[in-house]
Amino acid sequence: MLRKNMLKRKLQAGETVFGLFSSIPSPVAVEMIGCAGFDFVIVDTEHVSINPETLENMIRAAEAVHLTVLVRVPDCSSGPILRALDAGAQGIVAPHVKTKEEAEAIVQASRYHPQGNRSLNGGRPAAFGKLDLQAYIRDANEEIMAVPLIEDREGVERIDDILSVTGIDMVLEGAADLSQSYGVPWQTRAPVVKDALRRVQESAKNRGVPYCAIPRADEDLADWRGRGVRAFVLGDERGIAFRALCAHRSKFENLAESVAPQAHSAEGRESG
Repeated sequence: MLRKNMLKRKLQAGETVFGLFSSIPSPVAVEMIGCAGFDFVIVDTEHVSINPETLENMIRAAEAVHLTVLVRVPDCSSGPILRALDAGAQGIVAPHVKTKEEAEAIVQASRYHPQGNRSLNGGRPAAFGKLDLQAYIRDANEEIMAVPLIEDREGVERIDDILSVTGIDMVLEGAADLSQSYGVPWQTRAPVVKDALRRVQESAKNRGVPYCAIPRADEDLADWRGRGVRAFVLGDERGIAFRALCAHRSKFENLAESVAPQAHSAEGRESG
């Protein structure tokens, strides 16, 4: 059932918000993110194979822990956007948005008339028809978020046009693919990449669109905070879990190596 979008309200109120990408196709992973106190989660269906039933259950898990759930769709076409929203997502993140026309397309696919042309359906978000469908349309247009992901040189160069589109609720940076677009793959903190991200953030600030950063070092977060940024994605739960597992194992491996085994005495061996 469609709920109040608390991420949207917190951004409007000037609060600082923290989110994670969810790359593990499991409702339990989403539930843990909510219980850990994050404000929002972005379920990744671009790089991760998630079947529709699992996606819907991941969205249910987010609802159960009062976590705003967005879905990163595989592309800007209307089909994946429609299915994510009909499953109950409170917004979509569209990858590789490079033009004003693509930004307009994701807004159109995310909103009902008169703001868009999203196909009508009385399923999960409308409580299977329990809600007044006319009221549901109005509420959905208010609560659903359309978020372009800027991760190409072309998108940076056209950012003013992209963010001029009515209905863009937040803009997310994608430094990884952006680094490749500038010819420095995985050098996400290279000067050319940082300059591009700042250009996007400045455009967002000038147009009153919340900018969401992905800090990759402590100083990145401090820099973005100093520039007035209030929305952050702190990586994905898959990477966090992997690093935590490695650290946990290393801790006990080092502890075991630091403690020498005690030799048993001959008397002890004989009595055994």
